[in-house]
Amino acid sequence: MRILSVVDGIGWGGTKEQTYLLARELSKRGFEVHMALAYEYTQMVEKLKGYPVKFRFFEHHSKNSRLNPANYYRLWKIIKEGGYDFVIANSPHSLDFVSVVYRFLKRKPKLIVVKRSARKPSFVSLKLKYMTADMIVAVSQKVKEVMLKAGVPEEKLRVIRSGVDLSRFYPDKEEGERLRKELGIPQDWTVFLNVANWNPPVKGQDRLIQTFSRLRCEKCLLLLVGYDTDIKAREYAKAYGLEGRLLGVGYQEETRPFYNACDFFVLSSYLEGFPNALLQAMACGKPVITTLAGGAGEVVKEGYNGFAVLVGDWEGLLQKMEKALSLSKEDYERLSYNAILSAKDFSIEKTVEGYVELFEELLAC
Repeated sequence: MRILSVVDGIGWGGTKEQTYLLARELSKRGFEVHMALAYEYTQMVEKLKGYPVKFRFFEHHSKNSRLNPANYYRLWKIIKEGGYDFVIANSPHSLDFVSVVYRFLKRKPKLIVVKRSARKPSFVSLKLKYMTADMIVAVSQKVKEVMLKAGVPEEKLRVIRSGVDLSRFYPDKEEGERLRKELGIPQDWTVFLNVANWNPPVKGQDRLIQTFSRLRCEKCLLLLVGYDTDIKAREYAKAYGLEGRLLGVGYQEETRPFYNACDFFVLSSYLEGFPNALLQAMACGKPVITTLAGGAGEVVKEGYNGFAVLVGDWEGLLQKMEKALSLSKEDYERLSYNAILSAKDFSIEKTVEGYVELFEELLAC
């Protein structure tokens, strides 16, 4: 079975992480996996070294990549000559390329579109892009509900939740202590962690910082990991008087040490599909405090493995952070243990099994 996974652009985030994991795990199971990507995307190539994934370069990445007809032509040629059974469009921008190219193909491989956000697509996007798919994979039940309301027939939707790499994310107390020492964070301080590229309209980091500034805890620190968080944290620390209590470290290739260095993970998003960072934190044994964005509510059980509030309820988020600080050692350890158990239900292996079942069903049609 030959599969082409299409990914646009460069950089790293939840979409790229899941695209990488799916390609890696399918190739390990004997599927012939090719990846169509930007010439400049060396990061993905490096991560997949050692796995039998073949790369097909089509996009000269730039701000106006989707206006360059040569990018479409190269992708069209790759699909036309590739003899693929399936093409997977992993993001809205990759679907922009694929949906256009498909109109000019005589032989069309089965098209799977992955919807990773609970944002409702526009009518035009729905009709011209998503409805070209043989199946739309929703990464959470919440995303499926959004697509149903948008007008997608239920038989065209399949929920396959994003997965966490449990071989990479696991508790390591000593690793966390070493990182605290490197960052100059006292071992007796309580660290709240947020892992997300700086994008306040979606990830809500600005309001998280504002909320944290109201938390009465002199020995508490808010740690931000993700693109541009190092720059923005300095600006916001000055604005809110949080010097020494707000730290941004920018993009980090390896995030596990940061999960292990924190006490609580905080997700402040307005919009999510199925939050990868939430699963990664839980796999490392960290109780989570989250808004109920996207599929977060499908993972977090109040008082069992963390705490949850409605999207945009900053007063509620503050109260949950205060509640977290008041946990006894026994209650903290219980939530930590349950977080690890919960993460195991969302392993990347289970995600891959869902795709394999989908491949078999679509080929039988």
